[in-house]
Amino acid sequence: MKKLIPILILFISLSAFAQRDGKMGERIKAQKIAFITEKLSLTSEEAQQFWPIYNTYEDRVQKIRSEDLKPLKIEMRDGEVSDKRADEILEQLMKAESDMHDAKIQLVKDLKKVIPSKKIIKLKAAEDQFNRKLLERLKNMREKREHNRN
Repeated sequence: MKKLIPILILFISLSAFAQRDGKMGERIKAQKIAFITEKLSLTSEEAQQFWPIYNTYEDRVQKIRSEDLKPLKIEMRDGEVSDKRADEILEQLMKAESDMHDAKIQLVKDLKKVIPSKKIIKLKAAEDQFNRKLLERLKNMREKREHNRN
């Protein structure tokens, strides 16, 4: 219970800040922080060391997605490409995927210095669970919107 109180305070503070700014992404990030902290049962000392490492990883992956993958996916959706361009796109896609894999490997190496391996394994499960809940919430919101239109 003692661990839960600081998590709730952190969650409420970050959530309030994110809502004031009106940024959905910040609100989701705050919820993810609280969710992962709870699921991993991070002590305050572990959390202080864990979050800078994890945030660096998340920033790196987000940069790859937005700067490398997004333009390629837009180009692929926009229409026909030549065989030469298709080869270039595939090379760039594979490089981006490799970079994301390398980021994950570095994350694990860095985290092993600050939390036990069991908690690193729990991290993957917590990320998957959070993403499933988020998708379910988005699906429900979409269904509500659709229902209200009819």
